[in-house]
Amino acid sequence: MKHGFVKVAAASPMIRVADADYNAQQVIASMKEADEKGVKVLVFPELVLTGCTCYDLYTQRTLLNGAEKALAQVIKASEGMDVLTFVGLPFLYETRLYSCAAALYDGELLGMVPRTHVKGTHFVPADDQVRDVVVDGTYGALMMTDLLFVNKNVPDMKIAVELGADRDAIVPPSVRHAVSGATVIAQLASFPMTVSSRDEAEASVKYQSERTLSGVICASPNKGESTTDQVFSGLCLVAENGVILANEEKENALAVTELDVNYLANMRIKDGSFDGSDDHCPITFGGEEVVTELTRYFSKNPHLPALAKDIPSYCERMIDIQVSGLVKRMEYAGLDHCVVGISGGVDSTLTVMICAQAVKRMGLPSTNVVACTIPCFGTTSRTKSNAIIVAEQMGAEVRVIDIGNAVNVHFDDIGHPRDDYNIVFENAQARERTQVLMDIANEVNGLDVGTEDLSEFIDGWCTYNGDHTSMYDINMDLTKTQVRAAVKHIAQNTEDKVLADALWDVLDCPVTPELLPVTNDTIEQKSEENVGSYSLQDFFTHKMLISGFTPSKTFRLAQIAYGDEFEDLELVKWLKSYCRRLFSQQFKRSCLMDGPNVEAFSVSPRIGFQMPSDGMDTLYLKELEELEKELDA
Repeated sequence: MKHGFVKVAAASPMIRVADADYNAQQVIASMKEADEKGVKVLVFPELVLTGCTCYDLYTQRTLLNGAEKALAQVIKASEGMDVLTFVGLPFLYETRLYSCAAALYDGELLGMVPRTHVKGTHFVPADDQVRDVVVDGTYGALMMTDLLFVNKNVPDMKIAVELGADRDAIVPPSVRHAVSGATVIAQLASFPMTVSSRDEAEASVKYQSERTLSGVICASPNKGESTTDQVFSGLCLVAENGVILANEEKENALAVTELDVNYLANMRIKDGSFDGSDDHCPITFGGEEVVTELTRYFSKNPHLPALAKDIPSYCERMIDIQVSGLVKRMEYAGLDHCVVGISGGVDSTLTVMICAQAVKRMGLPSTNVVACTIPCFGTTSRTKSNAIIVAEQMGAEVRVIDIGNAVNVHFDDIGHPRDDYNIVFENAQARERTQVLMDIANEVNGLDVGTEDLSEFIDGWCTYNGDHTSMYDINMDLTKTQVRAAVKHIAQNTEDKVLADALWDVLDCPVTPELLPVTNDTIEQKSEENVGSYSLQDFFTHKMLISGFTPSKTFRLAQIAYGDEFEDLELVKWLKSYCRRLFSQQFKRSCLMDGPNVEAFSVSPRIGFQMPSDGMDTLYLKELEELEKELDA
């Protein structure tokens, strides 16, 4: 189970009401199918061995004895299976009748978890008592509510059980020790089908998995149940931290996917509020460690919604956050102009459009946006033209300020040869541009609005005290992929054809800082040739900084998401570059300016991901070098 991935499934076989022997065979058939698929945790519905619609039959000894013998058959059939299975049944302990989840593994009964909230049923509620129970005179185990099942080979996988209405019980996690301590919740459900049941169940499972930072495996009864009063659908769901990973709703449903328990544990470490006590009773299980084959989908753009239909509203919300932040800052400072350095790239293009919306919201004329194109040695007519077109279509005041002479004078002042295209040659231009923008902002009672994005701050692809600096940066918490998505959204929805054409060309241009001389008016300095694909970098950021994954696990997921674009050694190369720059460029992030937190992740030195400016990348690179050797072998 390398990297914390565990293949899990929710199963809902077609059963016969009160026919425990038949139902046992259906359960066993589902277990065999799950085992063949490599499933390690399997969850069945509540009362699956009898059906959840037996009503007064639950008080009949014939049915109860049959259910107990059926469970013994299922336990026996599990021999040799490396699958932790949860099976629901009615269970009689002395004169107390419980709805239980039986946990079984490799021919053993590991434990029984009774349902707590039983209002409107024939069952008694579970209490705090710990009971020794024996099934069919053969299999003994503990019966208690706070059992926690722990895989000895995957310490981050801790599984708790919920039955029926226990899922909806309003009990704080600090009280429900097993659920609070679990990274995976096995939900043995018993809800019927209604016109809204699927939507309601999905919403509930998503909410619970997000609230508890857990994986939830939910199985509900199938169509074999009684239809005297209700109909059942066999809905099976698997969710992880608010995201549905798998769902099926059909006869003999089996929803299979992989839960990332390492990711869930990482999220709990960040949260810091989950129960780490030993008040629950841990039950260990597990065979030999295996590498789980991944079948789940990993998006190339994890910073954007998974569904295309959700992107427009997502972009509108991003834009509104940027506009709102900018308006508040200008009003507070008593400023009435925005000053933007426009280059024809996606970042400055989005910025000038946000500024146009901000002054409009403030009731100011569009000319209060001062858009400055500041050409120098590396500027091409294509980028300059696009920048001016976008600014003019926004109604901004456009200023063209060529800084070539000023930079050459500066070179002479510091004794730098004009034809030495080193780092001084590049950075002098970026710092001169920043000085021009800030001075103009002072002149017009304005704010120098920054254009650098989160991706560039993470890889440090900016000039310290040059484009790194502004008076307020509205892009600082947007990745390059998010910026591109916002520009694309505007291009798709504007009625201004001139603007749309310019925006599409901006999106088609390579990312460039335009700091080295050009030949034949062609873009030659391309950022992604130095730091790698920004889409790939944003993927690394999501997996390493947000999800807390190791470099080798990040590489594995990049293989799945980007295998059609990059060879394995290319991925390692860019991942090594990313790790080096993540550490070496932190000093730039330690003094970033203000800007609105758009995504729930930031590198702001005040509220975001913080790290020392002199940390070492040794462990990260060592892991990648070992991986590189494996790939070369």
